[in-house]
Amino acid sequence: MDKVRGRFAPSPSGEMHLGNAWTALLAWLEVRKANGTMVLRIEDLDPDRSRPEYITGIMRDLAWLGLDWDEGPDVGGAYGPYVQDERRNLYQIMLDRLIASDLVYPCYCTRGEIQAAASAPHAGEGELGYPGTCRNGNSQTVKSDRNPALRLKVPDRMISFEDGLKGRVAENLARTSGDFIVRRSDGVHAYQLAVVVDDAMMRINQVLRGDDLLLSTPRQLLLYDELGFTPPGFTHVPLLYSPDGHRLAKRQRHLALAKLRENNIAPEKLVGYLAWKAGLLDCWQSVQPAELIGTFSLAKLPREAVVVAYDVFTK
Repeated sequence: MDKVRGRFAPSPSGEMHLGNAWTALLAWLEVRKANGTMVLRIEDLDPDRSRPEYITGIMRDLAWLGLDWDEGPDVGGAYGPYVQDERRNLYQIMLDRLIASDLVYPCYCTRGEIQAAASAPHAGEGELGYPGTCRNGNSQTVKSDRNPALRLKVPDRMISFEDGLKGRVAENLARTSGDFIVRRSDGVHAYQLAVVVDDAMMRINQVLRGDDLLLSTPRQLLLYDELGFTPPGFTHVPLLYSPDGHRLAKRQRHLALAKLRENNIAPEKLVGYLAWKAGLLDCWQSVQPAELIGTFSLAKLPREAVVVAYDVFTK
């Protein structure tokens, strides 16, 4: 069996918050429990949202928590670069491979046109994805007026995998999302393509991430197949939610790690809280991440969303 290679791949579009720390901690523990290699990759693919100062903040926050990495932007490694903005040529090489295999086509549809087609009287139940307008050559758009996106042709078949927490997951993309974008109309390579290329070329064979990305996995598996790569094993963990039912997000500034550090919250207290919520501790107590390695097990993790009180660290 190959040595485990896992990763934490945050987007530098804001400050890290408690929800990011939750995923980072669990991904780190899974890798360290297997004596594997931990990779830090910065997913700054979107030029409109990514900021260099957030990259610095991410690495500072992870170090403050006691989460280290073996390969990354600051320490290098055999499979760099570890920042997506520096890997765009690799995405284009793989996109050209798909183009050469006649697996993609230009799409001139706007989001509004796609939504209108999906809600039209002739649309069938569940057809909320791309209706295949440009694939079928039915677009009435004057092509010279718009730059096209590129979409991957999705086959009409089930794509399935075994998730580390959820068991078997299966989806027929042709009946749900439809053909999906692999390069945006502004020329930016889509996340689905970039993450597959990155994980494959960095030899990542174990991915633990939030279950907000569960629905992306069949699309990524299709790309693994079309590009001839071996996919990693996937585990999608539940997310942290506030009592009002909203997912923790970067806009909740009081739960940003920088703010908690500013308020003199000890990182051991924060790690202990997350470990308790993950079922790794019987009660909330201060603990270092390294102290949790021996007790970590996917079997202990919750299957449902985890609720976090707004004032959890101010009581």
